[in-house]
Amino acid sequence: MPLSQDQKKRFRTIAHHLKPVVMIAEKGISDGVLAELERALEDHELIKLKVNVLEREDKQLIIATVCEQTGAQLVQTIGKVAVLYRPAKKQNPKLSNLVRFQAL
Repeated sequence: MPLSQDQKKRFRTIAHHLKPVVMIAEKGISDGVLAELERALEDHELIKLKVNVLEREDKQLIIATVCEQTGAQLVQTIGKVAVLYRPAKKQNPKLSNLVRFQAL
């Protein structure tokens, strides 16, 4: 289900305070990177992903591939940083960025 504009706005507000938890460089997406993305999305639900590649088209392709393979939805892209959201199967209030920053 696509995110509404209100959800995207709320997620952008929360993500403003976050630091990237996963970085992807020139070597691209490996099994280890995908495993870490899965863990981060399951724990935090809303994460920042930093893509350190030179070409804009490569960056967009990597972000699209990550979203497709993890089932995450793209909230926002600014420069080399993308904000991704995927609801957790079982939300952990101590780890979920949506719960921890819900007052924002």
